[in-house]
Amino acid sequence: MNEKNEAVSASTFGLMKYVHVMFFTGALVAGWLLVQIVETMWTWANLEWTAVPPPSYGLVLLIGGGIGAGVALYMWRHPQVNRLAIEIVNELSKVTWPTRKELYASTVVVIIVSIIASILLGLFDAFWSWATTLLMTFR
Repeated sequence: MNEKNEAVSASTFGLMKYVHVMFFTGALVAGWLLVQIVETMWTWANLEWTAVPPPSYGLVLLIGGGIGAGVALYMWRHPQVNRLAIEIVNELSKVTWPTRKELYASTVVVIIVSIIASILLGLFDAFWSWATTLLMTFR
């Protein structure tokens, strides 16, 4: 079992930078979200009959960023979450990504099918509009 852990960690050693980037990005997103929540709650609390001064953006940013960084650090140090992140990055490294030519061909197919579907839906809509108008004027 120890050899398996060493093999996993050896194969993912070069991929750890992506795990660190994932946790750093999560900290930034969590910090931004907390800043937005605090500002929204502060604005909501600032009613006409209260004299709540506006929040200091620097203080709110420091609090939100600190909490976001703390949560990311806690998650990074949590063994199950860290192992899950490593497994995700390891699995994503096995994905075969399409070439530019394949991506272009797939995009063209999606655009053409979307155009055909919108034309068909437009025709069905025109037909049902004509049919309901005919039925309404038939009375």
